[in-house]
Amino acid sequence: MLYKRDEVQAPFMIVGLGNPGLEYRYTRHNFGFMVLDALASKWNVPLKKIKFKAIIGEDRFKGNKVILAKPLTYMNDSGRSIAPLLRFYKCPVENMLVIHDDLDLPLGTLRIRPSGSTAGQRGMESITQMIGTQDFPRMRLGISRPPGQMDPKDYVLKNFLPDEEELKSIVINHAVEAAECFITDGLTKAMNTYNGEVA
Repeated sequence: MLYKRDEVQAPFMIVGLGNPGLEYRYTRHNFGFMVLDALASKWNVPLKKIKFKAIIGEDRFKGNKVILAKPLTYMNDSGRSIAPLLRFYKCPVENMLVIHDDLDLPLGTLRIRPSGSTAGQRGMESITQMIGTQDFPRMRLGISRPPGQMDPKDYVLKNFLPDEEELKSIVINHAVEAAECFITDGLTKAMNTYNGEVA
């Protein structure tokens, strides 16, 4: 662990992974960014401040200090942004929830875990390497496997299909509620309530 809890209430950090730039805005790899944007919109928190190569917003949610963060390093270097943010805000790793896309889950599936392997997700690999542990909460959002012989590297940079948009929106709303539950009621409650298929 980077930090231990002390008598001062520790902040929470909700991290959405993705790639900066308009060309990536609606791609599958930016599912994490989409959830962060929806959360910021719901809370009416502007995501404008730049710190440690991330765009961030700060707010209080039901008495808890929360930092919303979108690394601007591109997916594969996400850890270079997240590690210094954790140190700066003195956020314990167990209070950080990282939200990212996952090829191995079907679209419409959300899975929260307290720790685990990166399963080849490059953003998660970077964060794990830079903070020195894989024991931090993560929310995996299924994007399904690529069709046919399409290279997964190309697939994750494709936009969602028109007939997937409704389910994508349901997942985003579900993920926002799950992140709020994580902050107020803890990881176990969030897992028990929100893991699985959303529709």
